[in-house]
Amino acid sequence: MTAPALRTPDERFDDLPGYDFEPHWFEWEGLRLHYVDEGSGAPVVLYHGEPTWAFLWRKVIPPILATGHRVLAPDYPGFGRSDKPTDPGFYTYDRHVAASRALVAHLDLDDATAVVQDWGGPIGLRTATEERDRFRRLVILNTGLFTGNPPGEGFMRWRGFVEEHPDLPIERIMRGSAVTAWPDEVIDAYEAPFPSAEHKVGAHRFPLIVPLSADDAGAAEMAVTLRALEAWTDPVLVMFSDSDPIFHVKVGGKMAGKVPGAGPLQVVEGAGHFLQEDRGEEVGARIAAFLTATG
Repeated sequence: MTAPALRTPDERFDDLPGYDFEPHWFEWEGLRLHYVDEGSGAPVVLYHGEPTWAFLWRKVIPPILATGHRVLAPDYPGFGRSDKPTDPGFYTYDRHVAASRALVAHLDLDDATAVVQDWGGPIGLRTATEERDRFRRLVILNTGLFTGNPPGEGFMRWRGFVEEHPDLPIERIMRGSAVTAWPDEVIDAYEAPFPSAEHKVGAHRFPLIVPLSADDAGAAEMAVTLRALEAWTDPVLVMFSDSDPIFHVKVGGKMAGKVPGAGPLQVVEGAGHFLQEDRGEEVGARIAAFLTATG
């Protein structure tokens, strides 16, 4: 059965700063889902986090394209230009991964690289490990897997804030996350997908479905993903920013130490949680260098 869903008017995405990518559409379970698809060559899939969308990657995409790769940046159900189911129960970890895997199969990806950040980590890393024959490389940015250990204080403060604000204040969240100066039109672009509280159900749900204990939904699946990463010997780049209150750079060091294919942790200075926004060109250049070195 198709989930009741809202569709953000397309005109809200007109004339966004630095974002002139043509939309591409994929039908899944009765929903119209959006993804960026630029260039040709071995695919690089960019998995966004909360409460962002493909716009977050606009500074990162050009350096990757310059290496001769194809770049894909999907918007999850409930985010960006994708349809937005209004039932909170629709939004589960399993369903987000199912949508991700369906897109990978639809595009018949091969020799792919997954680039993940924030909630893109649990979704993209599980997709890559469950579609191991399609993915060869990983780039891991400011993320983690919640396998049942209690999350840190930073995340719990964030979760508490979300619980108190069902009409999620996107502008306040993004302005509070900025380490560099973000122009007003950039903040507006992050608000573009969400003209009403009803459009924000998915964004509101993401922090609330993070498993807090080993018995919570998703914890076992994330533990399986972590074990798969601990056996991943193909190339991996782990890159964290120096000013993320939730995914501290120490988390990145531990992640790099767990994955056999990872080199030493790379640190991006002067960037917060959304390092793609604070230092997007630098992040793109480092990813491009990694792709070139391991191609």
